[in-house]
Amino acid sequence: MNPSHPESSQWYLTEVQPHREALRTWLVARFPTLPDVDDLMQETIVRVMRAQESGGVRSARALLFATARNLALDALRRQKVVHYVPMAGLDASAAFSDESNVVASVAQQEELELLTRIIQSLPDRCRQIFTLRTAYGLTQQQIADRLGVSLSTVEKQTALGIQLCAKAFAEGGAR
Repeated sequence: MNPSHPESSQWYLTEVQPHREALRTWLVARFPTLPDVDDLMQETIVRVMRAQESGGVRSARALLFATARNLALDALRRQKVVHYVPMAGLDASAAFSDESNVVASVAQQEELELLTRIIQSLPDRCRQIFTLRTAYGLTQQQIADRLGVSLSTVEKQTALGIQLCAKAFAEGGAR
């Protein structure tokens, strides 16, 4: 995209700019959990301008909305990725250190107790798989081998455990 080309600037002003506000409104309404709508809009416009330079665009509005939708869906998929930190890796001795913040330590202990109660309330198979994954740090394949279940079962039960724990945390532990 070369902004010094008058035809690019003119095309932007006539074909893209009039749709910016409608696109932003649509994105916010359709994807309310997007972390940064403005960044996504900027990336959308850059891609549409590149498409225009490389071969012409018949409908800027259609391309804007389709590109924004695809970028938003990609961003939401990336949000759903969960990284595990095995509980075995937590250092409980930090709670007894003179250097630690007492309020933070108490809050962390309360959260750990809440998480323990939530995990205990999970359905049996889900709790078993979730515990092996999070507390013991076993891979999904190791869990499948140990329990004699399919990898798909481990994946689904782990996802269910995450969903139920997140929901219970959001509700303040009431499950």
